Amino acid sequence: MNKAQQAIETLSINLGERSYPILIGVGLLSDGRLLEQYIKTRKVMIVTNSVVAPLYLQKLKAVLSNKQLYEIILPDGEHTKSMATLNLVLDALVAARLNRDTGIIALGGGVIGDMAGFAAACYQRGVDYYQIPTTLLSQVDSSVGGKTAVNHPGGKNLIGAFYQPRCVLADIEVLNTLPDRELRAGFAEVIKYGLIRDAAFFAWLEQNAQRILSRDAQALTYAIRRCCELKAEVVGIDERENGLRAILNFGHTFGHAIENALGYGEWLHGEAVAAGMILAADMSMRLGYLSATDYQRTVKILTLSGLPVKAPPIGVEKARDLMSMDKKVHAGQLRLVLLQGIGNALITDQYPAETFTATLQHGFAKSS
Repeated sequence: MNKAQQAIETLSINLGERSYPILIGVGLLSDGRLLEQYIKTRKVMIVTNSVVAPLYLQKLKAVLSNKQLYEIILPDGEHTKSMATLNLVLDALVAARLNRDTGIIALGGGVIGDMAGFAAACYQRGVDYYQIPTTLLSQVDSSVGGKTAVNHPGGKNLIGAFYQPRCVLADIEVLNTLPDRELRAGFAEVIKYGLIRDAAFFAWLEQNAQRILSRDAQALTYAIRRCCELKAEVVGIDERENGLRAILNFGHTFGHAIENALGYGEWLHGEAVAAGMILAADMSMRLGYLSATDYQRTVKILTLSGLPVKAPPIGVEKARDLMSMDKKVHAGQLRLVLLQGIGNALITDQYPAETFTATLQHGFAKSS
């Protein structure tokens, strides 16, 4: 990746008094003046994990040296996204005797963003927090939009709050240290945005996937910005997922069942979403919404990106049971996000039960 400082891309989430900027560029984490401009609070608790801390914690502390800094380093991994870990963050805030004039920085990937954001929503009924995402997945998706949550044995992200950050600072340069598997998992969420809302972006991804996976800064900047633009558009219309925002969960209802059944962390979130998108596309094709050609395009880009296109055989009834706890269940009926062609998502609970069962059997049936 070219380390030369590039122009900073800036866009906004428009939510009235809760609006905030998203900044995308190379070297943002080293830009003290930029961080001072956007991180307003004098007292700051940095929440990070054991993988990110050795790489970036001291760099961040150095550029925020005129602030009163505190830190908590959590274990790495999806399995730590729990109430027990949330309590560790809250305990650290209490032990430091921090008040409402405190800011919390999430320095890490999606798990850290969720933990720091949920803690900020809860602590003294709400303190400011700032997202500095360090994975591709968190830069294009989880750091934006204000969803914060922890997992429960009964389901993923069942306990949480909508709570918006004050800003998101996405430094492309930190992706240099991201393991290849994590980069591919994040790319699944990038592909999702093309599938649900922008056919032209999906076509661009088909041509530029390898540039992104080889960490080309220009390609990454464009992809991250476009994903954030699409998410900002959706969240600006439907902040609390009462309607349109549910399209952002394309592939997730199936994918969350995979994560839960295997034990959180066995498959990365993006890997489970990739297999889940194939199942959602399969059901869309069975219903006549999606052409066989577009289904094969979806399979092809995920396959060429090194992502799973086959779900693990967790069993049809196990999958059905786990999906019944999804947050999109209303009046006992599971709403699914399907595709009416690439770039056009549909939210529906109007589908034949036998079609849903056929997709579950195709994806999750145990071999005899």
